[in-house]
Amino acid sequence: MNIPNLLTILRILLTPLLVIFLIDKRFDLAFAVFAAAGISDGLDGFLARVMKQKTRIGAILDPIADKALLASAYITLAVIGLVPNWLAVIVISRDIIIVFGVLVLLLFQSGIEIHPTIISKLTTLFQLLTVFTVLFSTVTHLGLEQVLFCCYIVTAILTIASGLDYLYKGILMLGNE
Repeated sequence: MNIPNLLTILRILLTPLLVIFLIDKRFDLAFAVFAAAGISDGLDGFLARVMKQKTRIGAILDPIADKALLASAYITLAVIGLVPNWLAVIVISRDIIIVFGVLVLLLFQSGIEIHPTIISKLTTLFQLLTVFTVLFSTVTHLGLEQVLFCCYIVTAILTIASGLDYLYKGILMLGNE
């Protein structure tokens, strides 16, 4: 097991801790856990490239870790009223569509490879940034309502665009069968 994969596993393990801290309204600890998870997300990919330690398991675990962290964060933040429900629904719906799309492709094609696009990377970045900003605002008690509103809108637009992009590419892949 290499360092990038260990960081990805750490991110998966931090996810339930984040949810517990959010439910318990320990926003300072939730912020710290989320920041550590976000840093590990960037660091694992960077180290995998620099150390030439990209692995198949890492390519599978990394998006799972991202989806687990972000889905858990958005659902919990929506339930406790810190993120609009509509935004959580958009984020979760995109992930569900992607997962079902991959399953359909696996049923009809063997050896498919899904590569993240620029729009999907931007989507993940803004989804992370939005949660980070919500938690930062909650911990610092700064009035960031306008910043948060902009985060919500940009995150929603990118998430929808990314979901449509994946849907389009999946349909094209199925059309080649």
